[in-house]
Amino acid sequence: MKHKRKILVCVTQQKSCERLIDFGHSLVKSSQDELHVIHVVKENWKYFGQLEEKDALEYLFEASKKRDAMLTVLKAKDIEKTLSEFAQNHRITDIVMGESFEKNEQQNMINRLQDQTQIKVRFVIVPLNLNEDLDVVVLENVMN
Repeated sequence: MKHKRKILVCVTQQKSCERLIDFGHSLVKSSQDELHVIHVVKENWKYFGQLEEKDALEYLFEASKKRDAMLTVLKAKDIEKTLSEFAQNHRITDIVMGESFEKNEQQNMINRLQDQTQIKVRFVIVPLNLNEDLDVVVLENVMN
């Protein structure tokens, strides 16, 4: 019996995040699989930066709905901890993120989330200019 996949797509306030939702949707292989989209913003920050709040939320909702994804928008003091707890609580199997351009490992959200994640999960890193599946980086998380 094949295990149900639970895919979590981490998005930011950028409208280009739709490509990540599309990629997450491409990982869904059966009607039993689940697709989650999450946006976590630091407390005391605006949810969507420069975009009009309602427009950005509507955009994310529509992009998620179009792909049968469950959308979650949260505020938290610790973004990585919140993402990690969400992944654990929902038994996420795959985390999809966009590539980071941060040179410093401390600033790199992917590294910080991997360090924080306490479950076995596959990280799928999607480059900004995705040309083919060969461009995608898959990292197996080793539990801490």
